[in-house]
Amino acid sequence: MTHTSVAIIGAGPAGLTLAHLLHRQGVESVVFESRSRREVEETVRAGVLEQGTMRLMRETGIGERMDREADIDDAIDISINGRRTRIDLLGLTGHHMAVYPQHEYLRDFIAQRIEDGGELLFDTTVDEVTGYDGDEVTITYTAENGMQETITADYIVAGDGSSSPHRAPILELEGSERTKFEYPYAWFGILVNAPQTQKELIYATHPEGFALISTRSRSVQRYYLQCNPNDQVEDWSDERIWGQLHARVDGEGLTVSEGEIFDRSVLRFRSAVTDPMQRGRLFLAGDAAHTVPPTGAKGLNLAVADVSVLAPGLVRAIKTGNDDLLRNYSALAVPRVWRAQHFSYWMSAMLHSVPEQGHFQHRRRLAELEAMLATEAGRRYQAQQYVGFDLPTFDL
Repeated sequence: MTHTSVAIIGAGPAGLTLAHLLHRQGVESVVFESRSRREVEETVRAGVLEQGTMRLMRETGIGERMDREADIDDAIDISINGRRTRIDLLGLTGHHMAVYPQHEYLRDFIAQRIEDGGELLFDTTVDEVTGYDGDEVTITYTAENGMQETITADYIVAGDGSSSPHRAPILELEGSERTKFEYPYAWFGILVNAPQTQKELIYATHPEGFALISTRSRSVQRYYLQCNPNDQVEDWSDERIWGQLHARVDGEGLTVSEGEIFDRSVLRFRSAVTDPMQRGRLFLAGDAAHTVPPTGAKGLNLAVADVSVLAPGLVRAIKTGNDDLLRNYSALAVPRVWRAQHFSYWMSAMLHSVPEQGHFQHRRRLAELEAMLATEAGRRYQAQQYVGFDLPTFDL
């Protein structure tokens, strides 16, 4: 192949979802991924699917395994010093959410891509992208066999994660910006061979810090503990881990389920937004354009929302020559990104203890959290933001 309609860099949520949506409209694409298929499918990442993402999977013929294997929940718990309040997501919004790890989401889309006969090049590195300000993009890449090749495309989309080098041309534009924020805490995460503590997620705050209890399966659990951003994995012994989890979560008849810890990592909190998300024939999607802390579970879902705008814009431009929707991609996508940043920051700030902020800020944040939980209106707002809003749709 020497030419394709759309070149996509990155076989992550943004890239694979975009390729799938384009294929369903008869638009060909090539997906370049620097990692192996095995690495993509076996790198364990958390994942909570909003109602819009779940609906997209079902409506585009890719949701069968998700419906069969995901932990589809009606609610989450928020705990303050061991006292839990149930946020009835289904009752307050009419929607469920699904705990479905990101690597499982990617497995589904990879399998569908291969079944559809789409071009998906693993172990392939994009070396250079030129021509995005002109009439045709040229991509130079090193294939799995070590040979350097060239392909042209009508458009190129970078969905290759937060370290994407393809932001640079966009940030050269006058008026462009990349806004960044570093949070004063991180999460120490573990995977545990243990039975479920409970089916639904528990977000817990305590004077010792935040904790999150989530599940991967009936026998594998994912736990997080707030920690210092400078902490290393070796700073957390098993004794310290279990002591802190029980202190921050246990109460009202619930005890955190223990087991063998087989994975440990430190997850630092960052927010970033690139605006605009496009230049000429070059577009950003997913983490290449923006990152959010994991508290609000928005990362994967924002990637899906991006390509729900980008895919119809590309289809319309390629099939009809009308690029009005494509030119407005950033204007349509960025406001939703900022709303997700607000929710992620708000939820993080209410749930995380920051001793350096002093007693006043500690009591103020607890009062804010308690006020939200105390009223149906407050719980409904939290639930609506958590399950997410419908994905954008456009006529083609």
